Amino acid sequence: MKIAIVAGEVSGDILGARLIASLKEYYPDAEFEGIAGPEMQAQGCESLFEMERLSVMGFTEVIGRLGELLKIRKSLLQRWTDTPPDVFIGIDAPDFNIWLEKRLHAQSTPSVHYVSPSIWAWRQSRVKKFVGNLDLMLALFPFEVDFYKTHNVNAAFVGHPLADEVPLENDKLVARETIGLAAEPFTLAVLPGSRGGEINLIGPDFLKALVVLHANHPDWVFVTPLVNVRITEQFKALHKEFAPNVPIHWVEGQSRTVMAAADQILMASGTAVLEGMLVGRHMVAAYRVAPVTGWVIQTLGMIKSPFFTLPNNLSGENLVPELIQQELTPEAVIEAVENQFNESDEQKKYRIGRFKDIHIQLKQSASDQSAAAIHQLLEQR
Repeated sequence: MKIAIVAGEVSGDILGARLIASLKEYYPDAEFEGIAGPEMQAQGCESLFEMERLSVMGFTEVIGRLGELLKIRKSLLQRWTDTPPDVFIGIDAPDFNIWLEKRLHAQSTPSVHYVSPSIWAWRQSRVKKFVGNLDLMLALFPFEVDFYKTHNVNAAFVGHPLADEVPLENDKLVARETIGLAAEPFTLAVLPGSRGGEINLIGPDFLKALVVLHANHPDWVFVTPLVNVRITEQFKALHKEFAPNVPIHWVEGQSRTVMAAADQILMASGTAVLEGMLVGRHMVAAYRVAPVTGWVIQTLGMIKSPFFTLPNNLSGENLVPELIQQELTPEAVIEAVENQFNESDEQKKYRIGRFKDIHIQLKQSASDQSAAAIHQLLEQR
């Protein structure tokens, strides 16, 4: 059994690693190869290219790397045409993986996409790319299955692996002890993103806001987890430029522990916001892409959902303040953080209660459900 699998970024690497572990229950002797990060490689997946080469944001950012991305994709297709895998699994990275899924499907290789792209939220026309070109869509959220059924795409709700991993209750004091924080002070976790582009586009506004927040609340503790050495050096350079006098407690990795240790989180929007919701902490989320990318998205009316973050879309409520594109300014960050800090106990209790409701809904043993769905697909074929 040979399983081809491609993940495009850190969150996909985590999902892929858990899925590989579950697939081994059905296929203990399976060989896994494709594009993998450290988590998937630790599970025995051979990475044919560095995963970081696929981690590109937006339209304009892709242009500079387009030649390299096309070369990688063509190389993978040639390899799997010459020696077809028993199944191909594309994890996220839809613009990269859909192309592979379509062509491998046409060559009778069962193709699975794990993590539905947010086509229900924006660029809904992308669903056409899956019709007739995919054997199975593994959806992390229940409303996605209904969307795909209306477009005749075979989909299964499997829940979210993070909901399985994160406890329903997370001890703040234990988390603080783990990363060397004192138990008493109010703690704001600052997560500026896991990719270089995010750091440059979001980091300066976060740091400028911290200057004022530190002046307003000198007793607050700021803590930042950073995913690797390169990102650490990048954000520390911005810190030196924009907020040199603001003390930050730096943590290598352990972002979930940092979130659990926090009273409140200021973060880049993405999978981390879902994780913050599962941990059960109050959050302010922000995101920005390059100006040209933002202009294209806004001009073409590509955003279809009322909210940007997953907690808000899953709940249908504005539980997490969102600062997107031009709305992201140091002043807006300060206001959002302060407003949330000053909320009533009733407001805070309601938000955390809704977070827990969603957590329970998504807690479905996702990796096992996904492996079972893939196994069933292969058995049927």
